[in-house]
Amino acid sequence: MIRALIADDHPIMREGLKLFLICNLDIEVEEVSSGQEAIDYVRMHDDLDILILDISMPGMDGLETLRIVRDIKPELPVLILSAYSEDQYALRALRGGARGYLMKTSATEELVEAVQRIIEGGTYLSPSIAQRVMAQLRGEETLPHHLLSEREFEVMRKIASGKTLTQISHELQLSVKTVSTYRSRILEKMKFRDNADITQYVLRHGLLGDAV
Repeated sequence: MIRALIADDHPIMREGLKLFLICNLDIEVEEVSSGQEAIDYVRMHDDLDILILDISMPGMDGLETLRIVRDIKPELPVLILSAYSEDQYALRALRGGARGYLMKTSATEELVEAVQRIIEGGTYLSPSIAQRVMAQLRGEETLPHHLLSEREFEVMRKIASGKTLTQISHELQLSVKTVSTYRSRILEKMKFRDNADITQYVLRHGLLGDAV
């Protein structure tokens, strides 16, 4: 029997995915609602076969959770669930060690195949983005924003969308001081002077997505 953990902050999404998996696979599914809960579960359970992880959660997001999970149990396969169709997210997930990237819009149709393929040692990308992402991975150049941590990348996009540090702190459930520290790191790593430089870079490279 496959043992899976779903980490998603939306109860209806968790229940829907769980029901679909149970109806189609010999699988036992547990649920958590945050990145920190996923990390705690992974630490306490050695029999987990796959982690199905939402990329966008309050507090610690999926990509940051992925990084920590990989440090704890590098052998644990992780399938990222995402509402983001932008290639940058899939690229960052794969570079971070995810074994699959599945669009939520097609999750029910592709979820069983994705889980089976990953459990068998393969990888899975939603067909809608697979060709573009693999082409970029093969010929990828290192760009300045690749130096950013997942949280810095997220803060950069939100700044570029016009949000204040206070608004960002509320959305990410962080203190304003912490968000300000992330902004300072972004400016330093990217060699930017101010928010205008951040906005120009994000727009030029098509990184904004739905940060608004």
